[in-house]
Amino acid sequence: MSDSLSDQQIKKIQQYDAQQRYTYLIKEVVKNREIWLLVDEHGCVMLNTEDEDCVPVWPNKEFAQAWATEEWSHCSAKSISLEKWHNRWTHGLEDDELAIVVFPDQSCEGLIFFPDEFDFELQQQAKKIAHKK
Repeated sequence: MSDSLSDQQIKKIQQYDAQQRYTYLIKEVVKNREIWLLVDEHGCVMLNTEDEDCVPVWPNKEFAQAWATEEWSHCSAKSISLEKWHNRWTHGLEDDELAIVVFPDQSCEGLIFFPDEFDFELQQQAKKIAHKK
């Protein structure tokens, strides 16, 4: 379970570029063993590019919840355990031919990954942490 972020931390992280947000997300998700989505009664929020339908993911509740405005004001942040992500979500997203947009900012900008690529990156980070212990 993650600790709450201070307003100062949130403001600092919101200034990160897409690559910095990606790096932050990978580290936070592995450390906290959870990933955050924005959901409603129909499932998770989707973002669309010209080429991909994407599921946005966030590293902390605060960032996911910040997206629950305007058209998504009825949505709420939901955490998925990293174990459940590995066991269910990666394959489910692949089967549905969905991509992942990592920690999009308020302009909907974020790096896009295929589920297997994203899962691989999470596993690589977990190995790095295990080697440090």
